[in-house]
Amino acid sequence: MEYNFTIEKGNFTGAGKASSDVKKILKQLDINPSIIKRVVVALFEAEINVVAHAESGNVYVTINDEKISMIVEDIGPGIKDIEMAMKEGYSTASQKVREMGFGAGMGLPNIKKNTDDFTITSELNKGTHLEMSVFIR
Repeated sequence: MEYNFTIEKGNFTGAGKASSDVKKILKQLDINPSIIKRVVVALFEAEINVVAHAESGNVYVTINDEKISMIVEDIGPGIKDIEMAMKEGYSTASQKVREMGFGAGMGLPNIKKNTDDFTITSELNKGTHLEMSVFIR
């Protein structure tokens, strides 16, 4: 099964739609709740990063008998220093984003903690590409 979602810049109200929809799908498939939680946390964090930092983004989710695969790619400024961005507490979020309760610098670390496979690539002034998987079995 494959699903696609679009993420809009600055749309914090719509942020989480993809993770919410995927959660419903996984529940209908009777996936273990602990697996669902990991998928939802990783996907939500990725969505928030796109909303907070990029011009636009897309989410692609593939579900099969072995794993849930997610690709989140955006068009945006890219990440200057991925190693720093992976450190808990490091954030480049604007003051406005922080005032809304986001931008604490836990997004990428939480994604990595909640996935079995995680790859991130980024090109300055082009965007960022995440590939994540959570194994079902």
